[in-house]
Amino acid sequence: MARLMVALSLPRSLLLFLLGLATAASAEPGVDAWLQARAREHAVWLAASAERNPSAAGHLGLWRERVADDPGIPSFVPPTSLAPLIRAVEAGVVNITTVNVRDQLGVARRSSGSGFVLTPDGLVVTNNHVVAKAQQIVVRLADGREFSAEVVGRDASTDVALLRVRDVSPEELPAVYLGDSDRLEVGDWVVAIGNPFGLDHSVAHGMISAKERVLGVGAFDDFIQTDALINPGNSGGPLFNMRGEVVGVNTAIMSQGQGIGFAVPINMVKDLLPNLRENGRLERGWLGVNIDDARPTDEKSFLVVKGVYRRSPAAKAGIRPGDRVVAVNGKPIGSYLQMLRKVALLAPGTETKLTLLSGAETREVTVTLSERPAPETLEALDSPGNMDELGMVLKELSPEVASQLGHEPYAGVLVTGVVPRSPAARSGLSAGDLIIEVNRRRVKDMAAIRATLEKGEAGSNVLLRVQRGDVQQYVALSP
Repeated sequence: MARLMVALSLPRSLLLFLLGLATAASAEPGVDAWLQARAREHAVWLAASAERNPSAAGHLGLWRERVADDPGIPSFVPPTSLAPLIRAVEAGVVNITTVNVRDQLGVARRSSGSGFVLTPDGLVVTNNHVVAKAQQIVVRLADGREFSAEVVGRDASTDVALLRVRDVSPEELPAVYLGDSDRLEVGDWVVAIGNPFGLDHSVAHGMISAKERVLGVGAFDDFIQTDALINPGNSGGPLFNMRGEVVGVNTAIMSQGQGIGFAVPINMVKDLLPNLRENGRLERGWLGVNIDDARPTDEKSFLVVKGVYRRSPAAKAGIRPGDRVVAVNGKPIGSYLQMLRKVALLAPGTETKLTLLSGAETREVTVTLSERPAPETLEALDSPGNMDELGMVLKELSPEVASQLGHEPYAGVLVTGVVPRSPAARSGLSAGDLIIEVNRRRVKDMAAIRATLEKGEAGSNVLLRVQRGDVQQYVALSP
């Protein structure tokens, strides 16, 4: 009976064909009995196949179809209307109008962009390029209220700016919620709200097309790509997920194509905001390690510490060459660029937790970041003239160097770099100074300086006589 029911569920044309064969074989005496037997066997085989795979019934295994009571794709809820979400979040989206610095013709141009309310007391996030040249900034809310605003801090490398609205009334501003951009997946639905071409609170929806896009803008390239329409005027506006949380700051479009927009991940913005609020700009944190960025040979992702600068934050925290960095502040790290972004966006003085593998042991260390030295100073710190115990980088006055600077060869040793917050920096030593004496002993090369320092007591002050321009003076360094 069960096989008969399955057979009846076969396509009508195939069923009629099989029944026709069987009828013909029984009605006409000339029909071979073999044909009748084969038709019965084939009907039985089809019925058995349908029992084994009901979703392929009737299609001879060429494709699958879901049966009526199939639950569908797990955890997938098709969107119906985004109207409730938009009503809940649009009040926190603002229009930003600027009057920019006058151009060469003396014309002060106006421009517009978007942003969102970060805190009820009036902090607003937007793009750096929206306000970089602004002399006047006006923020307009969805309810029509307008406020003048000032720049609290901005950073061109990430294209993020933090504003403060002036003269906020006791009534709190409608602040948005921030989400977790690390949890985004390709295919997630998103909504972009902004003011493209001055059209207030225009809404576009789409999905996450890709993550960690590198556009060649700089070291902090880490963009979310979306096909939600982003046009001029959307810059600085929020990209919302389906929980009504901001997961990105819309920042760029690709003019050659359609449906290709980019947003700064909100987790990067979270790391940067304290820095902008406290310092007004990006003061980059520094660990003081050299990292081997070779790809891991197994499924685990980590970075190997090649070297640690003496007296650096990493050295003070007990990080050693050979340690493997697994995570920063609990977030897994898979490349040197990821680590650079995480650390450099944090302000000097920030306590940062690193998860390390030392052999088979996993340990966590807390590092207090210092200010990142200038690139030329970092390069010099790897040179033979690095006096990292004092925080200065030296270079000998060879005849070639001396002739370029107008000095006599080997008349002293040239300071080419000073590490921030080091003994040399605290004493006022600066690049370009010429060290003539160390602890009242005449020096003409780095070997003489090192020999003199070795004769002194460990941890004792170091007295330098330096020439700065035409003036000579004494400088005391306290290690």
